[in-house]
Amino acid sequence: MTDQYIVPNIWCQRNAEEVGRFYADVFPGTTTEVESRYPQTGLLDFQAPFAGEPLTVAVNLAGYRLTLINAGEEFFPNPSISMFLMFGDARFGGPKLARAALDRVWNGLLQGGTVLMPLDEYPFSPYYGWVQDRYGMSWQLSVNDEIDAEAAFVMPSLMFGGAAQNRAAEARDRYIEVFDDAALIGSFPYGEPTGPATAEALMYSDFRIRDQLFAVMDSGVEQDFSFTCGVSLEVHCADQVEIDRLWEALSAVPEAEQCGWLADEFGVSWQIVPANMGELMERPNAFEHMLGMHKIVIDDL
Repeated sequence: MTDQYIVPNIWCQRNAEEVGRFYADVFPGTTTEVESRYPQTGLLDFQAPFAGEPLTVAVNLAGYRLTLINAGEEFFPNPSISMFLMFGDARFGGPKLARAALDRVWNGLLQGGTVLMPLDEYPFSPYYGWVQDRYGMSWQLSVNDEIDAEAAFVMPSLMFGGAAQNRAAEARDRYIEVFDDAALIGSFPYGEPTGPATAEALMYSDFRIRDQLFAVMDSGVEQDFSFTCGVSLEVHCADQVEIDRLWEALSAVPEAEQCGWLADEFGVSWQIVPANMGELMERPNAFEHMLGMHKIVIDDL
């Protein structure tokens, strides 16, 4: 169990343990472990090959929790949701050490990966790059000399393109409205039309939900992809009241509802689950019960 309220989940194609080991090698201060396994019995036919295999693999990335879902090839991550890593000078002991740490991570991710934006100086950062790793997950790396040593190192970043183009501000405002203790931090529109982005579209905006930071942006170039279950956001709810409230507020695609998963009106996938989901899953036949559920009801597990 984790006290992190929202945990990004990354869909892996039968290789979650391998992906976890890769991230533990690449990122500083990072560990990984198998958190749960598929049961030996009670699986649906398409899940039978996974009997006894890892189901979720936990990655503790410098104190920030990611979950790797070990599944089939139904979904893949894409750059619509990336993880923004902020290499603060204070965290790493100065600008030279921060850049050196960023370079090490960049070179690790680049092994079998693809550069989306070259590592260079940009108007918004003295040292920044965007890379997609060998498993399809995207990472934005940036040196930031203005944040303190205790500031967040990891921030999920949502890029609105394709069918969701120019809806970043709308989505951000909706999330701030839906979640308790949420607030806007900064907002920077393009100011002039840029590719498919309108002048009012967001070049960048960040906000917080509780103590976690999130960023949104509208794509400035045409994209043929948008949000999928390849990366989902898992919310650890305190009780059934919170599950019901968030489910009703966010779910907009009935056919996407299954086992606590939903898709919102922008296409972003969420998992709305109890905070003690790990404990509930240890109950006899809990996994089989979940397979037939749409929204999770605690009393039914």
